[in-house]
Amino acid sequence: MSFHPVMSYGPELHRSQRALLEEGPPFAYTPERRARLEEIATRYPPEHRRSAVLPALFLAQEQQGYVTANVCRHVAEVIGLTPAQVEDVVSYYTMFFTRPVGTYVLQVCRTLSCALRGAERLTEEMAATLGCRRGEADPTGTFTLLEVECLGACDRAPVVMVNTDWHECQQPEDAGRLVDQLKASGTTALSGCHLGKG
Repeated sequence: MSFHPVMSYGPELHRSQRALLEEGPPFAYTPERRARLEEIATRYPPEHRRSAVLPALFLAQEQQGYVTANVCRHVAEVIGLTPAQVEDVVSYYTMFFTRPVGTYVLQVCRTLSCALRGAERLTEEMAATLGCRRGEADPTGTFTLLEVECLGACDRAPVVMVNTDWHECQQPEDAGRLVDQLKASGTTALSGCHLGKG
């Protein structure tokens, strides 16, 4: 008799569930972004240039809006990795988008502090305001609404990250106003992370 569960080792275990990245359009860094990457790469010893993979991917995503197989191939060539290694990084981190997103990516924190302060209702209100579901873009393609794990500003919950900046202490009734402010003023409407304030 064994206390171990019976495990199936059939063919279903030998098939990868990972989806391949779409090819996307041809990609190469703009001269400005390539120069920025080269400046960042000097922070690493030459034999560890590949350690710049995260900033290399951020620069590519900033340029194209999302990461494709062609982006991974170009990044791999530039920093000295294989395309598979770059794709592994892309598939691990949630901050890399593998399909087109809106101009404004609204990421609502759903972890405990934000959840206790109404993050789920905030997400529902944003979805209703935008006319889309979680994980989708609005009909205009301007906004993408996502739920994410902790954004690190638990004392200012609920927190919404818009692209790379924060908007704090949001309430469900504030959802429409935030969307309207972003439409009118762009990211200048955001409160920013209090930790970065002087």
